[in-house]
Amino acid sequence: MTLYPFSFTTKKQDAESMVDLFSLIKDYLVDQEDGIRCLITWYLNLVMEEEALLQAGAQRYERTDSRKASRNGYKPRTLLTKYGEVELLKPQFREFPFETQIFEKYSRVEQSILSAVAESYLQGVSTRRVNKVMAALGVEGISASSVSRITKELDEKVSEFLSKPIEHEIPYLFIDA
Repeated sequence: MTLYPFSFTTKKQDAESMVDLFSLIKDYLVDQEDGIRCLITWYLNLVMEEEALLQAGAQRYERTDSRKASRNGYKPRTLLTKYGEVELLKPQFREFPFETQIFEKYSRVEQSILSAVAESYLQGVSTRRVNKVMAALGVEGISASSVSRITKELDEKVSEFLSKPIEHEIPYLFIDA
């Protein structure tokens, strides 16, 4: 079920399909795996809607001089989380691109998944076996090339950290016994 921000309606958009928080919690209690994905989808869509209101500088359909942008619908966006794939609705503006703190630009994977992949690699799991490890954790779709790309980024960050100059003196004490 895809939830739309603030209206909390499904694609049918009719009065009978209104979804409230009670039914979301009920779904969670009946089928925890699907229920948690619905709750995450609902919450992240709600957060993005609030971010859109702040970036636009006005409520939806509100006419004001402080408005910075006009809304231009939503763009469907999938995000791979540790609870599975969730379908989000990213708000759009006419004047400038919408930016969110929920995920990085062009990112399709939650940061915890990237951390788990990097940690598996650092613990000696081969790039091909990381997919099996992630599948055992309930996350599908991590290919060997994705693991290689993630570890390449990790190597770049480590080499950047190691080559970074120390800007200040560090006191230390030698003790000889």
